[in-house]
Amino acid sequence: MLRNGGPLVSGLIALVVFALGSCQKKEEGVVKKVVYTGPTVETNNVLTLISDSAKLQIRLKSPLEQTFENGNQIYPKGMVVTFYGEGGTKVVNTLSGKYGKFEKAKNLYTVRGDVRVSNEEKQQKMNSEELYFDKTKALIYTDSATFVRVETPTEVLTGYGLTANQDFSRYRIKRPTGVFTVDQPTPAPAK
Repeated sequence: MLRNGGPLVSGLIALVVFALGSCQKKEEGVVKKVVYTGPTVETNNVLTLISDSAKLQIRLKSPLEQTFENGNQIYPKGMVVTFYGEGGTKVVNTLSGKYGKFEKAKNLYTVRGDVRVSNEEKQQKMNSEELYFDKTKALIYTDSATFVRVETPTEVLTGYGLTANQDFSRYRIKRPTGVFTVDQPTPAPAK
């Protein structure tokens, strides 16, 4: 019989401690799979033309476009979208912002940061901090809590929430807060 543990017990304890230590090190060494969720393609100085029946409808320009695996696109350095009418030769409306995002599944653009919409023909301008463009419905709109400012040749309109058609020729402010008439300068009488 062995007393006080002897060499056999000490050897068994050392073996158990070593085995436990080895198990812990194996668990620490397990490599976890990392899934990349960033862009799959980055393109500089993008110019995208969208046409219908060989007539230009929309032109999108951006300094940087990032495309993701699901088809979504981000424009982190801003974007300018130009809408055309009359057979693709006349600029009807321009939409710009400091950041843009396209969600392919919804066919929806989100534009943020100093968003500007300008209807050339009607001389109407709109400013906001965020706006959505639904390509399928040809609709421009904001959230009902988003402040908007619309300028026409005779008025400045302010409020919260806006819905407009794609060319910004017809619009509705959901909660107007102010209408200000702009005085036109009276021409001096001819001598």
